[in-house]
Amino acid sequence: MVTVEPIEIEGKHFVATTVKLPKTTLLSVSNDVGYIMCAALDVDFFDVNPKLKERKVIAGRAEGVRSIDQLLNAPLAKITDASREEIGWEIGMTGKEALLRLS
Repeated sequence: MVTVEPIEIEGKHFVATTVKLPKTTLLSVSNDVGYIMCAALDVDFFDVNPKLKERKVIAGRAEGVRSIDQLLNAPLAKITDASREEIGWEIGMTGKEALLRLS
């Protein structure tokens, strides 16, 4: 089952996506600039693959979350290099703090 719904954080609009998978749930919140997600996927892939690194994907990952609300309030455990260099994200900032830096 897939759920896609708009959410607003301090006047900024995002899309929250929940994908129910066998034995896990994929969670993400995004806009047209970047996204945060749960640990069901790995953001390191974008930094270790030279062709993907060129894309400068803005992405962060939180761990141990089971809902969109938890994702927004959890600290980011991993971020892409582009997230740090271009947006100013830092490991440990909450998902909500990171999303608010996206314009």
